[in-house]
Amino acid sequence: MARKYRVNRAERAINAMFRLLTRLGLGAKYRHILTVGGRKTGRPYSTPVDVMERDGRRFLVAPYGVVNWVRNARAAGEVILSRGGRTERVRVSELSPEASAPVLRQYISEVRVTRPYFDVTLESTDEEFAAEAPRHPVFEVQQSSS
Repeated sequence: MARKYRVNRAERAINAMFRLLTRLGLGAKYRHILTVGGRKTGRPYSTPVDVMERDGRRFLVAPYGVVNWVRNARAAGEVILSRGGRTERVRVSELSPEASAPVLRQYISEVRVTRPYFDVTLESTDEEFAAEAPRHPVFEVQQSSS
């Protein structure tokens, strides 16, 4: 059974540290800061996220499930990604479970720290990864037209 993500004081401190390092351009190359307006308030919220590159395309993965940034990104369809002083506004579109499977497989292969939040392993089938996808949404990142 996968571990459930809970935001507590320690998680907030870790996220603050990752936000700072990422803003400075330090740490894992796949880590970015996602900023998106709240779906109810419109107030901008920022959180560290992982952007995977695969076949020349970029994807956002939600390792902790359908958390607030996922809900806000779904509602907005557009987010801001930042890293090391570089900022870009991008469109995001959620992938189908079948299309998410190879990205999720790559993600748990490269980002080991989040593996306890998944019910699949590297040995799982594509069908098992597709079944896991609704619990870990994947968005394709595309250049914004604005």
